[in-house]
Amino acid sequence: MPPMTAPPPAPSSSSNIPAATPAAPVNQGFAIRIVGAAAFAHLLNDMIQAVLPAVYPMFKSEFQLSFGQIGVLALVYQVTASLLQPWVGMYTDKRPLPYLLPSGMVATFIGIAMMALANSYEMLLVAAAVVGVGSATFHPEASRVARMASGGRFGTAQSTFQVGGNTGSALGPLLAAAVVIPHGQRAIGWFMLIAAVAIFVLFRLTGWTVRHGQAKMSSLARNHGTGLSRSKVVQAIVVISVLMFAKFVYIASFTNFFTFYLIERFHLSVQQSQMYLFIFLASIALGTFIGGPVGDRIGRKAVIWISFLGVAPFALALPYANLMGTAVLAIAVGLVMSSAFAALVVYAQEAVPGRVGMVSGLMFGLMFGIGGVGAAGLGKLADIHGIVWVYHFTSYLPLLGLATAFLPKTKMH
Repeated sequence: MPPMTAPPPAPSSSSNIPAATPAAPVNQGFAIRIVGAAAFAHLLNDMIQAVLPAVYPMFKSEFQLSFGQIGVLALVYQVTASLLQPWVGMYTDKRPLPYLLPSGMVATFIGIAMMALANSYEMLLVAAAVVGVGSATFHPEASRVARMASGGRFGTAQSTFQVGGNTGSALGPLLAAAVVIPHGQRAIGWFMLIAAVAIFVLFRLTGWTVRHGQAKMSSLARNHGTGLSRSKVVQAIVVISVLMFAKFVYIASFTNFFTFYLIERFHLSVQQSQMYLFIFLASIALGTFIGGPVGDRIGRKAVIWISFLGVAPFALALPYANLMGTAVLAIAVGLVMSSAFAALVVYAQEAVPGRVGMVSGLMFGLMFGIGGVGAAGLGKLADIHGIVWVYHFTSYLPLLGLATAFLPKTKMH
C-alpha cells in the first residue's frame, strides 16, 4: 500500500501566513532538516563503505592477495550494489516501501560484522556482497527522500545529499588509519556503532516520508514537464554511460589504488598515504556540493562540460608531478570532476520524469558498477604493467567528456 497522502491541516489558512514564517519552508519549500538528515545518513553509510578500500593494503598483506584479487573484491561489492539498485528503485516507484531504508542499513551492519570476523578471502568476498546489498537499498530510496524535500531545487538537494556521501567517503580512510590499521581486522567491528546510528536516523526519515512524502512528490510531479522522447532517452542513456565510464573509472583509480601509487612512487607509509587519499576525497565532497547549486543556475549541461574538459589538463599532468604537485593536482581533479555527478543525476531525472527511484537507482548503480569493473580492470593492469603505468593510462579518460556535445536538451537546459 502507498504511504498516507493526506496533506497537513494548515493549507486552509496558508494564504494568511507571511512568506517569512518558519512554516512555509517546511510545507512548501526546501525542507532543509529532511535534506540534511538524508545527507547525514549518506555520510554515515558511505563512511562505513569507505572502510573497505581503505583497508585493502592490510587485507593484501594479511591474506597475501594480488592486485587482481583486490580488484575482484572491489568488483564484488560494487557490482552487487549496482545490479540491485535500479531494480529496487523501479519496484518502489510503483510500490513504495518506506521502511526499506533502515532495513538496508541493517544489512550493512551485518556485512561489517562479517568483514571484521572473516578468516579467508572467500569470506571477505561474501562480506563485501552483503555490504553491497545494504548500499543497493540505501541510495535510490535516500535520493528519493532528498528530492521529495527539495521544494523544486533539485540540483541543490541532490548535491547536498551527495556531498554527505562524499564527506563520509573522505572520513572513512581517516578513521580506518586511526582505528583499523593500528589494531587490526577485528577493529572494523567498531563501525557497527556507526551503522546503528544510521539505522536510527533512517527510521526518523522514514516517519517523515510516511506522513508527507507522497504529497510532496505529487506536488513536484505537476511541474516536471514531459521529458524526452523514447529515441532521445536512448541517446541520453548512451552518452551518460560514456560520461559515467570516464568519470568513475578515473575516480576508481584514486579510491582503490591511490595509496598504492603513493607508496610505490614516493615511498610513503600506509598511514601517510591515507592522509593524501583523505585530501582527494575531501575535494570531491566540496566539488559535489558546489556543482548542484551551480547546475540549478546555469544548466546541467554546462556543469558537465566544465567538469570533464576542465579537469583534463590536471589529469594529464598528474603522473609527471612530484609529491607536492601530485597533492595539488589531485585536489584540482577532485574539485572539478566531482561537480558533474549531481548534474548528471538531475539531468536523468528530468529526462524521464516520474521515475525518480528507477533513475536514481540506475545512476547510482552505474556509478558502483562502472567503478567496480574499473577497479578490477585497473587491478589486472597494475599486476601486468605496474601501478605507475595505470595512472599514465587513466589520465586520458577525462577527454571522453567531449561526448557531452551529444546530450539532448531537457526542460532545464
